[in-house]
Amino acid sequence: MTIHPTALVDSGATVHPTATIGAYTVIEKGVFVGADTEVGAHVVLSGETTIGQRNRIHSFASIGAPPQDLKYHGEPTRLVIGDDNLIREYVSIHRGTVDGHGVTTIGNGNMIMSYSHIAHDCVVGDHVILANGATLGGHVRIGDHANLGGMVAIHQFSRVGAYAYIGGMSGISKDVPPFVIATGVRDQLRITGINKIGLKRGGFAQADIATLAQAFVFLFKTEVILAEALDKVLLQFPACSLVTDLVTFMKAPNRFGVVRKFDVDE
Repeated sequence: MTIHPTALVDSGATVHPTATIGAYTVIEKGVFVGADTEVGAHVVLSGETTIGQRNRIHSFASIGAPPQDLKYHGEPTRLVIGDDNLIREYVSIHRGTVDGHGVTTIGNGNMIMSYSHIAHDCVVGDHVILANGATLGGHVRIGDHANLGGMVAIHQFSRVGAYAYIGGMSGISKDVPPFVIATGVRDQLRITGINKIGLKRGGFAQADIATLAQAFVFLFKTEVILAEALDKVLLQFPACSLVTDLVTFMKAPNRFGVVRKFDVDE
């Protein structure tokens, strides 16, 4: 274990022997830091926070602070962070609330760039990228391999599907389906195509990507009622897991609706 002599580690915290803690970092009671995790200088780790293995947390990050929720009155809630995440300077990640599900969850292999904020009760999957200044409101859910551009703001309770790509400075107030590219602010938010590059990099077969593109045309470029369109594409392409996942996401309960507006021809 390497703990800088200026760091303050509460006796009620647990730091794995192979972890590294930088200068002037504060680790409060209830925090668990896993094996081979590196915590930089001037970081604050607080609350019931569990941090897995091989994470890298850079200077001035605030991890596990109480939620910014007027209904929160100090109840015991948690933050759970998986393995192999990169958390850059000035990132803030807050614990859950009892009105939510009590825990904020970050998966594995994510890159959370400087000044990003993840609010209470969020669920972030695996291999997600949040570019500088991306902001998630409370209860937001981000699917695996999603990519959020710089200064993207996501309204509370919204969902972003797996492999979705959100253009920089977008404002999201509806659910964004998986596998699509979206950009714009609130009522001007538009789907501009499917994320072919992200899917190719993700190892999906070209035939499946082509099938998804066919389903995409029917779902986003026609004026067929959404429920009817979803049923039709599921019947037409029953063997394609990408189409099945897209339909499942769009049929799931939601608060604000799913983005369906289409803007640019592929």
